[in-house]
Amino acid sequence: GTKPGLGARELAIMKVVWRLEEASVREVYETLRRRRPLAYTTVVTMMTTLEGKGFLRKRADGRAFRYRPARPGRRVITSLVQEFVERVFDGASQPLLAHLVTDGRLTKEEREELKRLIDEAE
Repeated sequence: GTKPGLGARELAIMKVVWRLEEASVREVYETLRRRRPLAYTTVVTMMTTLEGKGFLRKRADGRAFRYRPARPGRRVITSLVQEFVERVFDGASQPLLAHLVTDGRLTKEEREELKRLIDEAE
C-alpha cells in the first residue's frame, strides 16, 4: 500500500523533531517561527496530523505533550527520495544524477564526494 507522504511544512516540522529528538509543540513552533511566520495553531494541527500518519509519537508531560519521531529521519528521507525518483524520473536514478552533475550547482568538493561514494559502492 502507499504510505502517506509528507508536505513541505510537515517535513520542516519533522526536521526539527529529528534534530531535537523530542520536542513540544511550543519548541517546534519557536524554531520554525525564526525562519517564517506561522501560527501556533497550525503547528498543533500539523503535529497531530503527523502523529495520525505515523511519523510522530507523543507522550503526556504535565499538561503538554512531548513528541518523538516514530521513524528515523534517514529512513524517511530515503523513502521520499525514492518516491521523487519514481514520480519524476520513472524510477531511473541516472537522469537525476546527470541533472545534479550537469546543472552546475555542485561544488568541486561535492563532485569529488560523489565520485568517492560511487567508487566505494563498486
